[in-house]
Amino acid sequence: MARSSFYYHQLCSKSDKYRELKELIKCIYHKHKGRYGYRRITDELRKLGRIINHKTVLKLMSLLGLKSLIRRKKYQSYRGDQGKIAPHILQHNFKADRPNQKWVTDITEFKVRAKMLYLSPIIDLYNQEIIS
Repeated sequence: MARSSFYYHQLCSKSDKYRELKELIKCIYHKHKGRYGYRRITDELRKLGRIINHKTVLKLMSLLGLKSLIRRKKYQSYRGDQGKIAPHILQHNFKADRPNQKWVTDITEFKVRAKMLYLSPIIDLYNQEIIS
């Protein structure tokens, strides 16, 4: 018998070390009607006293073909009226000779505790001082 054939058959005959865990994952998944993903299933396993890495749970779920039915909502920023372009007044000339000659602004949005916060500072181009 060839050495490679021997080791191939030896590898195939090994029992699945995650067999019991797979059954437990299936049970938790179906108990919650497919709403639990790998993170929540990992938490449930830890409540049952099974310490296991979340990556292992994710791998086992993908082997079993289990996927959460509820997907996270993808973030979409507010686009406003698309197609309107502001006039290009400065023409890339961002230097000012005196104060209060040129003010610029930009809008930045932050997601804090599931709410959107907007920051829009107004800057004087003469000395880069924040006006508002």
